[in-house]
Amino acid sequence: MILPKVRDPRFITVRRGGTLSDDDHHFLAMWAADCAEHVLDHFERVRPGDDRPRRAIELGRAWARGEVTMTEARTAAGHANAAARDLSGAARHAAYAAAQAAAVAHVAAHELGAAAYAIKAARAAAPEGEGESAGRLECRWQHDQLPEVIRELVLDDQRLRNDICWSVFDC
Repeated sequence: MILPKVRDPRFITVRRGGTLSDDDHHFLAMWAADCAEHVLDHFERVRPGDDRPRRAIELGRAWARGEVTMTEARTAAGHANAAARDLSGAARHAAYAAAQAAAVAHVAAHELGAAAYAIKAARAAAPEGEGESAGRLECRWQHDQLPEVIRELVLDDQRLRNDICWSVFDC
């Protein structure tokens, strides 16, 4: 479970009755894409010929730049999820991170899904006994990438949803 049962109006755009500006929605999508791309090599080493997760990240960014529709980005998210299905460990989590990043175009709150799965990928890829440390490093890296304009929003969202995101944001 990554999304809360009750949607936070801060992650619903103004035109849909929430308080999220389009610009901030785009910042969330770009940050989520950065999080997913940071761990994408874990997938690409296992499936070098499968570009579905990379394409999802690219289309998430393209949506944020106004170059593709939300539907195109959301469809790419589904394809990245499909790429993950028969995998396990870091490769699977990396593909799911990519899917979540592209899904931000559809539902802004998927931003934490991209970050959480990226942390899970880093943990899974770490040598035995070093997973927690690798996850904390990934979490800190993500924090360093946060644009100032969305920083407090994302950090507060992490505090609120940490429990449903496998407690990966304790960094």
